[in-house]
Amino acid sequence: MRPLAAGNWKMNGHQASVAELGALKDKLAAASPACDVMICPPATLITTFSDAAAGSVIQIGGQDCHSAVSGAHTGDISAAMLKDAGAGAVIVGHSERRADHGETSELVKAKAQAAIDAGLVAIVCLGETLAEREAGDTLSVVHAQLNGSLPDQAAGATTIIAYEPVWAIGSGLTPTTEQVAEVHQAIRAGLSALTSAEEAHRIRILYGGSVKPSNAAELMAIDNVDGALVGGASLKADDFAGIIAAF
Repeated sequence: MRPLAAGNWKMNGHQASVAELGALKDKLAAASPACDVMICPPATLITTFSDAAAGSVIQIGGQDCHSAVSGAHTGDISAAMLKDAGAGAVIVGHSERRADHGETSELVKAKAQAAIDAGLVAIVCLGETLAEREAGDTLSVVHAQLNGSLPDQAAGATTIIAYEPVWAIGSGLTPTTEQVAEVHQAIRAGLSALTSAEEAHRIRILYGGSVKPSNAAELMAIDNVDGALVGGASLKADDFAGIIAAF
């Protein structure tokens, strides 16, 4: 399968940030990347970025959606609205949403299903905290999140899994290659049990958590790592291009 480098801009960026997208577009036009490329900006920038990325290899995604199609949900955005704005995918269940907004796996599953129903690819995030890692509970936590968050229609064409150890996000800390390999293999096995062995190998599993140009090649060479979900390093065209070049 073709790997994916997805950049999660989180709560960063303004209209002027389209210049970084333009710089990345120019770099990739000259480089012919060996992976799919996506940027997930704040919702306020999706239409601007979608228009600016037209004609390039860069796909645009959202960072969250509501589980309902429409209704009295002030401040929320539906998957259909993201689609209408120009997004082709949406991140759901990121650890910051789970922690800051108390999102349960049940809610994440509903959001993922809503995304698929709207014609978006659902990027479902999983990951353990440092306390859970130190307690030896990593695999049980990740399995529970996978079992609870995976939409019923999960397939390679509709669903991507992103493993992000919470303790590595923005910390500069990175798990060992052995630790990453263990979790990604466990996720692949879990997908086989929930879908089928054939379909499980069509679902891309991204690694996220302090991915940088300096460590991207090593991380992307690990078995069952099918790409990266990149945070801060995706905000600058030079840094993100350096990660993309590692594929």
